[in-house]
Amino acid sequence: MTSVAAAWGARWRRRSAVPGLGLTLGVTVTVLSLVVLIPMAAVAARGLTLAPDAFARAAFSPRAVHAYQLSLTTSLIAALVNGVLGVLTAWALVRYRFPGRRLLDSLVDLPFALPTAVAGISLATLYGPNGWIGAPLARAGITLANTAGGIVIALTFIGLPFVVRTVEPVLRDLAADVEEASASLGATRLQTLVRVVAPALAPAWITGFALAFARGVGEYGSVIFIAGNMPYRSEIAPLLITIELEQFDYASASAIALVMLGISFAGLLAINTGQAWVRRSSER
Repeated sequence: MTSVAAAWGARWRRRSAVPGLGLTLGVTVTVLSLVVLIPMAAVAARGLTLAPDAFARAAFSPRAVHAYQLSLTTSLIAALVNGVLGVLTAWALVRYRFPGRRLLDSLVDLPFALPTAVAGISLATLYGPNGWIGAPLARAGITLANTAGGIVIALTFIGLPFVVRTVEPVLRDLAADVEEASASLGATRLQTLVRVVAPALAPAWITGFALAFARGVGEYGSVIFIAGNMPYRSEIAPLLITIELEQFDYASASAIALVMLGISFAGLLAINTGQAWVRRSSER
């Protein structure tokens, strides 16, 4: 017992070129508390000041439930679309050399730098009834603005970089020799993709999918201009929270925010658990 304790003591006292555990852990806990934990606790405390029946009326009214469903459904669809487009984009950027590749690589990060309000106005102008894309679609009987389809487009726009930037480093580490070796052993392109490339990309893909989904659930600025914000049709949960705040109903806004917080946390926990399972399966 004494030797084990001594070994652990020596391990904790081991010097490093960077600051030790005490300093780094203290800074980490302090920053997380100030930036994440305390604000989330404040939201929870304000929402829980309501009586149970009042909380249920505010958080689970038909309007709020529809807003939850719309936010989650559109975020999931956009994340799935980005899961496909992001991998294709990362594959093109890593595996091929073509004119304009650096420009395309820079454009991938544009949604990170572009203010969300600017993105929303641009998308509304483009896909609106009189827009360059919206007008031909309207003549064909297809309407995107003021519908869930418009929300999916906005969420796809802001979520694409998350998948590209998480998959891209893994593709760079996955040498093309591995694919060539698979082909030399008689594997078809589909078999190489399914048995060699996909398992290597799976953890990074799930991470990018989770980030895109989480960003979509909480997105506000790029959505409100193209969504139309009509209750029971195109009203997302973040907008409903803003409406409650504008009416000075802080308790109801906090109750809706608390439900969204719980849904987001549960979703991320499930995705991270799946990611860990995929990583363990690939290491076996």
